[in-house]
Amino acid sequence: MPYKILVISNYRSTQTVRPEAEVFIGLAKLGHQIDIMTYGDGEYVKIFKDAGIRVIDFHPKKKFSSSTVKFLRNWLIKEKYDFLHLFTSKAIINGLRASRNLPVKVILYRGYAGNVHWYDPTAYLKFLNPRVDKIICNSNAVNESLAKQLFFKKEKLVTILKGHHPSWYDNIGKMDLEKELNIPQNHFKIVCIANVRPVKGIPDLIKSTYFLQENIPIHLLLIGQGMDSKEMQDLINKSPIKNRIHILGPKNDPLNILAASNVLVLPSLKEGLPKVVIEAMSLGIPTISTDIPGIKDLVIHEENGLKVPVKSPRDMANAIIKLHKNPLTLEKMGRNAKKHMIDHLHIDKTIIKTIQMYRELSYPNQKYSDKTQETTRETELYT
Repeated sequence: MPYKILVISNYRSTQTVRPEAEVFIGLAKLGHQIDIMTYGDGEYVKIFKDAGIRVIDFHPKKKFSSSTVKFLRNWLIKEKYDFLHLFTSKAIINGLRASRNLPVKVILYRGYAGNVHWYDPTAYLKFLNPRVDKIICNSNAVNESLAKQLFFKKEKLVTILKGHHPSWYDNIGKMDLEKELNIPQNHFKIVCIANVRPVKGIPDLIKSTYFLQENIPIHLLLIGQGMDSKEMQDLINKSPIKNRIHILGPKNDPLNILAASNVLVLPSLKEGLPKVVIEAMSLGIPTISTDIPGIKDLVIHEENGLKVPVKSPRDMANAIIKLHKNPLTLEKMGRNAKKHMIDHLHIDKTIIKTIQMYRELSYPNQKYSDKTQETTRETELYT
């Protein structure tokens, strides 16, 4: 049975939103009617239209807008959707108000663990609002974080990992780092892709280089906003390999640099489901990560990467040295990383689980096995 679905989100940046956007393209291919409200100048608008998706040039400009609520409510009444997906804060607050007492099922997305508290009144404007029917958590860590809130129905939570497709990475070339950055081809290259914020743990990563010997040919590539701040520069200047720490700044599409690197490093203190790790896995690049809850769905220690304790520069350095000294282990972990992505993080699995969620919301008293069988038959047409 095809469903009628309205999505309100921001699809201006192709690279950032691709895993989310491609789910709805997949659902459209299966015959579900997908309408998407987004900015008309978004990079994904033409792609949506080519897939047969109706695009409405609209996105809430403010979190609290009576005119926006009225517009959305009239639209929901007119179109009679089965499901309403709300992704951005402005969409969530206005969309929940607009859907009051209407039969549409409201689905939110949460990609970050923490910062939702039952004692915070503002939380009831979004994720703890009783009008919410389901919250898609992009990792088990996010699910567990929300499940701890008092007075909250745990059955509203469902974990659906944001899947990728291997074909997205078929044409990613490797940057010539020797030509562009004067890094010899046989030197060991580790890369960190993140904007500098306290939760990203970038200072801990730089401090890990303090435990590296000056003569070891290891280069650290830093991609993201804030890497050139005075605080970062002061830390870098204390490193024995300071001349091999490369600040590259923000990049719209850093995948060609990632593909040319040996290892991705994730020093975060907290994450949901880090997209950059999935991108690295898809390229066959292993990850050295802090042992945070959000990474447990991705990195299997000693199999497709290494995990180290949070805020432990020395352990991070030891992990870097280990992979530098063991190229065969590095190569094996890269193969395993790509296999893990295909086996567990393929976008087809995301689409299947999304349809299963729709079934559960539509037929709450139906046996799960029956819903699963129907979903499997439907997705065979897609895959």
